[in-house]
Amino acid sequence: MDNVNKMDNIDKQLRLEGAVIKAVNLMGSEKKQRFWGPVSAGFLSLLKLKRLHCEKRTIPRPDGTGMRVCVFDGRKPGGKTAGVLWLHGGGYSIAAPETAALSFARQLIIHRNCVVVAPDYTLSVEKPFPAAPEDAYTAYLWMLENRASLGIDLPKIMVGGESAGGGLTTGLCMYARDKGTSEIGFQMPLYPMLDDRPTGTSKNNTAPVWDTNANRAAWNIYLNGKAGGEGVSPYAAPARQTELAGLPPAITVVGTAEPFYEETLTFFDRLKKTGVPTALREYPGAYHGFDMLAPYASVARQANRFLLEQYDIFTREYLGEA
Repeated sequence: MDNVNKMDNIDKQLRLEGAVIKAVNLMGSEKKQRFWGPVSAGFLSLLKLKRLHCEKRTIPRPDGTGMRVCVFDGRKPGGKTAGVLWLHGGGYSIAAPETAALSFARQLIIHRNCVVVAPDYTLSVEKPFPAAPEDAYTAYLWMLENRASLGIDLPKIMVGGESAGGGLTTGLCMYARDKGTSEIGFQMPLYPMLDDRPTGTSKNNTAPVWDTNANRAAWNIYLNGKAGGEGVSPYAAPARQTELAGLPPAITVVGTAEPFYEETLTFFDRLKKTGVPTALREYPGAYHGFDMLAPYASVARQANRFLLEQYDIFTREYLGEA
């Protein structure tokens, strides 16, 4: 683990941002996350994102309350339009669906023929598990029911997200499979938050952006103090899932300085051995969220190219593209 704790071993083009973020350290405790969660969500909700053709709507939850969703219209002339459900990251405790404008979802909105739906799922600082996956499933069903009015042509959709959104992506795929409602062609959980238990790279990790302390705090908030214990649902921590057969094909990228590096490789290896098609690429010296925080860096551009290429391949193969 020493190699991920030294800035000299971080990719050169990522070091400046990494050093600044590490010095500020806004996420290193439960107290900080409980403060910054509502603040970040409130600030992000004010962004209009007109350049990305974002329309903000309110959809009903089963209990009658409303949930905000951002609908990004990335439709292009010619061809058929794909549907993408994008779940934002932030350790379950912070951020909002507007974060899609900073994530790989932006690449899809700009460069591919798609409609992206990003829900404002309940943050863990407001309600712990299972509130977030319940909201994700609600948004998923709404998207399926409204495919025609949203302009989605392809018969199956893609579900993706970064970090906690990646874990939520895979948990949703498991839940939809188990409920018999899966119309998910493939999934894209990017450097996903999958395991509430310590792993070789999530323990004693002091890399920039997201480290052991931030990770422990986020899991404790999300699981209401039960992180690492018995009986944690695989819908909350997908690494605990024992049955992977029948899950959608999966694409990811992950950095070697990342707390989620080991759990990502382990989970994708298990998927592959189960017979689930996968595409994974790792990036030496890249820390958590490198593609979002330093999009100009060579490693970030490489990751985006890889993801776009794999998205095209998987779309043709699994979304029913004509």
